[in-house]
Amino acid sequence: MSQAPFVPGQRWISNSEAELGLGIVVEYANRRVEIRFPAAEETRTYAADNAPLSRVAYEPGDRISNLFGDAIEVVERMEHNQCYIYRGLDDEGEEQVLPELELDSAVHFSKPQERLFAGQLDRNGLFKLRVAGLEHQHRLHASEAYGLLGARVQLLPHQFYIAGELSGRMAPRALLADEVGLGKTIEAGLVLHQRLISGRASRVMVVVPDTLVHQWLVEMLRRFNLRFTLLDEARCTDIEISGQDNPFESSQLVICPLSLLTRSEARQAQAEAAGWDILVVDEAHHLGWSEEAPSHAYLCIEALAQKTPGVLLLTATPEQLGPEGHFARLRLLDPARYPDLQKFLDEEHAYFQLNSLIEPLLGEQGAEVLRGDQNLQSALAERLGGEALANWLKLDQEDQPAALEALIRQLIDLQGTGRVLFRNTRDTVAGFPQRQLQAEMLDMPPELALFDEEVSPEVWLHPEKIIGEDWVDADTRVEWLVDWLKQNRNEKVLVICAHADTAVALEDHLNLREGMRSAVFHEGMSLVNRDRAAAYFAEEELGAQVLVCSEIGSEGRNFQFAHHLVLFDLPLTPDLLEQRIGRLDRIGQREDIQIHVPVYEGGTAEALLRWYDEGLNAFGRVCAVGDALYRRFAPQLLKCLQAPEDTAALDALITETRQARENLELDLSRGRDRLLEISSCDPQRAQQLLEEVSSTESSEQLQAFAEKLFDRFGVDTQPHGPDGLVLHPGDHMLCQLPGLPEEGLTLTFNRERALSREDIQFMSWEHPLLTDTLDIISRGELGNCTVCTLKLPPLQAGTLLLELIYELSCAAPRYLQLERYLPSGSVRQLLDPEGRDLGAALGHEPLNKLLQTVSRATGQKMVRLAREQIVDQLKVSQSAADKTLVQLREQAIANLDAQREQEYTRLAALAERNPLVKPEELEAFQAETALMRESLSSAELRLDAIRVILVRE
Repeated sequence: MSQAPFVPGQRWISNSEAELGLGIVVEYANRRVEIRFPAAEETRTYAADNAPLSRVAYEPGDRISNLFGDAIEVVERMEHNQCYIYRGLDDEGEEQVLPELELDSAVHFSKPQERLFAGQLDRNGLFKLRVAGLEHQHRLHASEAYGLLGARVQLLPHQFYIAGELSGRMAPRALLADEVGLGKTIEAGLVLHQRLISGRASRVMVVVPDTLVHQWLVEMLRRFNLRFTLLDEARCTDIEISGQDNPFESSQLVICPLSLLTRSEARQAQAEAAGWDILVVDEAHHLGWSEEAPSHAYLCIEALAQKTPGVLLLTATPEQLGPEGHFARLRLLDPARYPDLQKFLDEEHAYFQLNSLIEPLLGEQGAEVLRGDQNLQSALAERLGGEALANWLKLDQEDQPAALEALIRQLIDLQGTGRVLFRNTRDTVAGFPQRQLQAEMLDMPPELALFDEEVSPEVWLHPEKIIGEDWVDADTRVEWLVDWLKQNRNEKVLVICAHADTAVALEDHLNLREGMRSAVFHEGMSLVNRDRAAAYFAEEELGAQVLVCSEIGSEGRNFQFAHHLVLFDLPLTPDLLEQRIGRLDRIGQREDIQIHVPVYEGGTAEALLRWYDEGLNAFGRVCAVGDALYRRFAPQLLKCLQAPEDTAALDALITETRQARENLELDLSRGRDRLLEISSCDPQRAQQLLEEVSSTESSEQLQAFAEKLFDRFGVDTQPHGPDGLVLHPGDHMLCQLPGLPEEGLTLTFNRERALSREDIQFMSWEHPLLTDTLDIISRGELGNCTVCTLKLPPLQAGTLLLELIYELSCAAPRYLQLERYLPSGSVRQLLDPEGRDLGAALGHEPLNKLLQTVSRATGQKMVRLAREQIVDQLKVSQSAADKTLVQLREQAIANLDAQREQEYTRLAALAERNPLVKPEELEAFQAETALMRESLSSAELRLDAIRVILVRE
C-alpha cells in the first residue's frame, strides 16, 4: 500500500510564502491538505497534487531549535509513522530528542544551501539575473565614477572635475564661483548625489533665497532624483502640530528659504540642533559682511557652517568686485585660515604678483619665453627652488614644454584659495554660442500714443496693462510676432514675457486665432502640465513651434534645442535679462542665439534696450558687471525711462555706463586669476573621469539588463522609441518595487533624449528604481538556488556539477568604497563530483546557453536523491574558497597600499605649500587608510548562490 503524501504532524514550508515559517500538516483528505503556520498564525488549504510546498528534512550537522528556542545540532534523523524524529546535542553537550512537531516554527531559510535542501528552488532565469546583478553592482561600486552616473546632465569637463575633486575629500568645504551659465547648481548637485550614493553623507540642508526654493526643489528631483523636503514657516508649524519637536529632523534632505532662519531665532536654533553632513548656500554673495557689523543673515549661516562638516557656497560674483565680500565667504569655509581681513588682502596681493609672473608662460611659446627671461627664471627659482628650475633648464627643448606644465602645477599648489575656490569662466570653457540681437522697431499703438496719465517706467515696459482687456488685438508686438512666426514656421521659438496672464492671452491668440502649434508655461500650472508643455515644445516633428513662458520660464529650464528667443518685454534688471537669455545660451547650443526684441520706436522699452545694448553690451555677451552697474546708475536710468524722448540724457547715460563697464572689465582682466582658472579644471583629469563615466554607464548594456530585470519581476513593459520603456506594475509581480509608482513611469536610457524631455525619466545604473531592485536581489534570497540539466558530450551522463558563486564582502562603512581595491566582487566555482573546478574551461555565460530548465518538483527530487553528494561537494568548495580568500585579501591590501601611499605623498607635498591642507586632514587620511586595511584584512567570501546541474544524455 502506498504512503500518503501528507501526514498530520509533518513539517512543510511554502515555496511561494516562505515568510510564513514552518507549517504543520493538520489534515489530509479528499485530495486536499490543510497546513497551519503557527509563526504567522495563518492556515492554508492546498490541492494535494500541486501544492507549492516542500518537505522540511534536516540532516546531521544542521542546527535546529525547539519551541523554546533551545539550539540542537542534529546527529541523527529517524522516521516513525512517516514523521521525523531528530537526535542531537545541545550547547552543553547533552543529548536531546526532538520530534519534528516540536520544531520552532519561526524559521526562515535564506542561505542558498538551506533553501536548496528545503526545496525552495528558483527559476534559472532569476539565478542568472542575480549573478549578473552582483557583477554589475561590483563594477559600479569599484568605478571612479560611482555616484556620478545618475545625474540628468551633460557630460561637461569642468563640472565633473569639480564634483570629482570635492567628492573624494573628507569633508568638502568650497566656494563654487563659476560665471553665469556654467552650472554651479549642477556642480553642487553632482557633489551631493555622489556623497549620498556613496554613503559619505546622509543629511543635507540647502539654504536659498526665497525666490529660488521651488527651482532648487525641481532641479534636485529632475536632474538627480533627490527628493528634498521644502520647509517654510507653514510647513514647520504643521510638523510641530503633528507632534514632532524639531521640523528640521523630519527629513534627511531639506531645502529652506534664508528668511526662515533670519526671521526666527527658534527656527535658527532648530536648524543648528538638527545636525547636517553638508550645508549648501546659494547666492552666497548676498550675505552682507563687514568687520564691524556682519549682517544677521551672515551670522545665521556662519553658525550653521561652524557645526557642519561639509559646506558649499555658490556665488557668481567675482572676487575682484569686492575683496571684503570674498574674504567673508572664505571665512565661512575656514575661519581659522582666514581670521584677518588685512592679512588676507596682503596675501591676495602676493598671489596677484604670482599671476603676473605666470601669464607669459601659459601660451604655446611659454618654454621659449622662460628660456630667454632671466628675471622670470629668478622669480620662479625663488618660489620653487633653484634645483627645480635648474633641472628644467637641463632638459632637451622638446621636453621642456611638458615639464613646464609640471612647474606651473607646483605654482598652482601655492595658490592660497585654489583648494577651496573653483572659478571657471567662459574664456576657459569652450562650447558657447554667439549672441545676435535683432531689435524690431514698431509703431506705438494709438491707445498708448494718446495715453497721458503718469505711471512708472515699469508699467510702460508692460504696455498690455495700459491698453486693457483687448490688448492682443491692438498691440503691434503681437502683429509682428504672428508675421514673423508664419515666415519661420520651421523654427522653434521661445517667447518670454513677465506675467502669466500676458503669456496665457498671447498663447491663446497664437493657438486659437492664428492656428499655430503653441504651448504656454507659467507658474499657475501644475508641475505635470508644465512638463507636458515643455515636452510638446521639445518634440521635433509634431511638437509646438512656439512656447510662451512667463518669467518662470527663465528659471531652471533649458531649451537649447531652440536658438530663437523673443523677449516680448524687457526686465528691469540685467541679472534677470541674463537669466532669460541663459535658457538658450548654454553649453551644447549648436546655433548662434537670435535674440528678438520688439519695442515701440521712441518708447520706454527702446530706451532700456539701448542702455542694455550700447551701455552694458548685455545682448552680445554675459555682462559680469551688469548688476553692479545697475545699482550704480539706477536713479539716472529710471529718469531716462520716465522721459524716453530726452535722447540727449539717454546718450549721456549710455556713454557714462559704457566707460564704467570698460573700466570695470579692464580691472577684471588685470586681476584675472589664471592660476585659479587652471586649478579649477584640469582638462586631462576631467577627461579621464568623463571617459570613466561613459564606459561605466554603457547605455546599451544597461538597457538589455534592465529589460530582463523588469520582465523577471513581472513589471509590465512597453517600448517607448528605440531607447525607452513605459513601465507599469504587473498583476503578478514578485514583490512591490518602491521606485515604481502605481501610475507607472516613462523612461529613456539615452542621456541626450533625457536632457531634451524632462517629462521622461533618465534611467541610469544609479536610478533609484534600478538600485532598489538590485538591492532586493542582493540582500534577499531571490534567485540564490536553482536546478538545471546539461547535455555536453565530454561529460558523462549522470554527472552532478555544482556552480557556486561566492560574494567577496567587507564589513566596513559604505563610504570607504573598498570595492575599488578588491580584485573582483565574486568568486565562481564549477565543481564536478571529484571536487575539480571546471570553471576555467566552462565559463558562466557559455554555460547559460547550454542549460535546460526543469520543473520545481523534478528539481526537488534531484536534490533529495543527491543530497549527500552535494554536501560533500559543498565542503570541498568551502575549503577551496578559504584558500582563495587569503590570496584575495593580500591582493586587495596591496592595491590599497599602492594607491593610498601615492595619494598621501601628493597630499603631504601639497600641505607643505598650501596652508589650506592642514595636519588634521593628513591625520584623518592615515586613520582612514588604517581602517580600510583592517576591513580588507577581514574580508569574507560568502556563498551567495548555488546552481545544481545534472548532465543528461
